[in-house]
Amino acid sequence: MKPINKILSIFSLIALLTMTFTSTALAFDGRGGDNVVIGADEVIEDDVYVGANNFTLDGTIKGDLIVSGSVIVINGTVEGDLFAMGQSVVINGTVTDDVRIAGAGLQLGEEASIGGDLLGGGASLEAKKGSAVDGDFLFGGGQALVSGEVGGDAMFGAGALELRGQIGGNVVAEVGDAETGAPPSAYMWQTGTPVPSVQPGFTIGENAKIEGNLVYTQSSDIQIPDGSVIGKVTRKEPAADTNVQYKEPTMGQKVAQWSFDLIRTIVTLILFGLLLGWLAPKFMKSVMGKLQTTPAASLGWGVVSYAAFFFALLVILTVMILGGVIFGMLTLGGVSGTIIWLGILAIFVLIVGFVLVTAFVTKIVVAWLSGKWILGRFNPALADHKVWPLVIGVVIVALLLALPYVGWIFGLFVMFLGLGALWLWGRELWQARRVPA
Repeated sequence: MKPINKILSIFSLIALLTMTFTSTALAFDGRGGDNVVIGADEVIEDDVYVGANNFTLDGTIKGDLIVSGSVIVINGTVEGDLFAMGQSVVINGTVTDDVRIAGAGLQLGEEASIGGDLLGGGASLEAKKGSAVDGDFLFGGGQALVSGEVGGDAMFGAGALELRGQIGGNVVAEVGDAETGAPPSAYMWQTGTPVPSVQPGFTIGENAKIEGNLVYTQSSDIQIPDGSVIGKVTRKEPAADTNVQYKEPTMGQKVAQWSFDLIRTIVTLILFGLLLGWLAPKFMKSVMGKLQTTPAASLGWGVVSYAAFFFALLVILTVMILGGVIFGMLTLGGVSGTIIWLGILAIFVLIVGFVLVTAFVTKIVVAWLSGKWILGRFNPALADHKVWPLVIGVVIVALLLALPYVGWIFGLFVMFLGLGALWLWGRELWQARRVPA
C-alpha cells in the first residue's frame, strides 16, 4: 500500500501549495508558454502567475510574482513578493518585498535590490558586489558566495561558503569542513547560469564586514581578517559522529512487533465495523449483499473504481489550473478564485474519502461477509449475530494481510473486492433515483 500513500501525499502537497499561492490572490494575471517576456513598457496591476520554459521580466508588476520555469530572469520591478523556482533564477532588478527562490543556479546581479528578506535553496547561490538585501538573508544548499550587502541577519547551511560583502546583523554559518579536492562547483552541471568557484569550508574575505556576532560550525578555527567581525566570534564543534550502526532486530523482537501490529489492526477494524453497523446498518447490508451475489463483478469493478479515483483527481486538478489561468487572463479574478478553491476542496474530499474507504470500509465489508460465511457453515444461528461474524472475519482478514511477503497481495484483493461492491451499490442507487416514480 506504500505506493498509494506516496501518490496521495503528492496530491495533498499539490493542494497545499496551490492553497499557499492562491490564498491572498483573488485576482491575478496568468501567463504561460515556452518563452514568456513581460516588456519594459508593460505595467501589470495584479499578481502574476507564470509557467514557462524561459521567463524574462523587464517591466513592472504591482503585486506578487509566482513563476516556475527553466530559466528565470528578473530585470524589471516586482512591487510585492517574488516566488521563483527553476533551473536557474537570476535577479538583476528590484523586488520591494520578500524573495523566495529555489533552483540549481541562483544569482543576484550587481544591480539587484531586495527590500525584504531573501530565502534561497539550491546547488549554488551568488550575490554579486553591488547587490543589496535590506532584510535577512537565508540560504541552504551546496555553496554560496556573498559579495553584496545584507542589511539584517544572515544564516547559511552549505558545504562551501565565502563572505566578501557586508552583513549588517549577526551571521550563523553551518558549513562543512574544508576538504582537499575540487570545489563543489566542479560537480555542478546544467545550472542554467555560470556558478562561481567556492572552496570547500568557510572563508571570510579581506574586505568582508560583519556588524554583529559570528557563530560558525567548524572542527577548527578559521582565519578571520582583523576588524572583519565587530561582535563576538563563537566556533561550534560539528556534531559528533557516534557511528551508531543499525542493529537487526532479533527474531523475538520481530515476532513481538508483528503481534502488536496485528492486535492493533484487529481492534481498530472491529471498533470501526461496530460503529458502521450501528450508524449505517442498511448500507452495510446492501454492500455485503452486492459482494455476496456478484464477487467476480465486484473484483473487476474494484479495479475500475481504483483507476477512476486517480483519473478524477487528474481531471479536477487540470480543470482547476486551466480555469484559474483562463479566467485570470480575462481578469475575472472572482471566478478564477472560486474555481481554484472548489478544486482544492474537491481534491481534499476525494483524498480523505478514498483513504477512509480503502483503509477501513473495504476491509470491514470483506471481513464481515467472510465471518458470516464461515459461521453459516458451522453454526448458522450465529451467522446473523451483530458481533461474532465481524470479529471472526476481522481476525482472518488481519492475519492474511499480516503474512510476510504475500500479505500485500491479499490487501489488494480485499481492497478491489470492497471497492467494487461499493461501486455496484452506488451505481444501483443512482439508477434507482433516476427512474421516474
